[in-house]
Amino acid sequence: MSAPILSLRGLTKRFRGLTAVSDVDIAVPEGSICSLIGPNGAGKSTIFNLVTGYVPPSSGTITYAGRRIDGLPTDAINRAGIARAFQISKPFPGLSVADNVRVGALFGAEGARDPDAVVREALALTGLEGHGDAQASSLTVGFLRRLELARAIATRPRLLLADEPCAGLNPAETAEIVDILRRVRDRGLSVLLVEHDMRAVMDVSDRIFVLEAGRKIAEGAPAAVISDPRVIAAYLGSDED
Repeated sequence: MSAPILSLRGLTKRFRGLTAVSDVDIAVPEGSICSLIGPNGAGKSTIFNLVTGYVPPSSGTITYAGRRIDGLPTDAINRAGIARAFQISKPFPGLSVADNVRVGALFGAEGARDPDAVVREALALTGLEGHGDAQASSLTVGFLRRLELARAIATRPRLLLADEPCAGLNPAETAEIVDILRRVRDRGLSVLLVEHDMRAVMDVSDRIFVLEAGRKIAEGAPAAVISDPRVIAAYLGSDED
């Protein structure tokens, strides 16, 4: 595996009396697809919120591409090269698919770019090239997820945080999202995925990190993680439970 593009060290977040994330160490190798999994309430969304600047850490560090980013505002983090695709897509409903993606192309990473070319590439990567003129309000859930990914990709990130892109999708739609994530990785982006669909996670991940009650309990290749007794107990309960 290559050097990490994202490194979390001792990352902790407390909300008054609740410790949502506790002393978590994670390193996402550049050019990889890594998944962050765990039961509901394990701290996955909180980690995404910490990395993207929605909330500040209580302690610990977040390093992206060799630069400390903990404490930076969300727009600065996006300009640095991190984009987040949310589980619940909220496009501009009165705009076309292409214009929604163009909003991302006009912002995001600093530097010269051709917004029209960026839009075309993002639409092609997400399988939306034939839907650019459609109203965003007309899209099905599966295509809204593609649009959410396309808008994030249009900001020209080096690291994409994908928050449950397969939630509620049927197997065929899930397979299409997995293919999109692979294409994104093959274009040189790194991906950190939060997902409950374990088939998708096992299929697409180079490495998996497992959280339980805010702590990392396991990490490694998919086959090793899925057979780890601590992971099995976290998802299914122990014999004593």
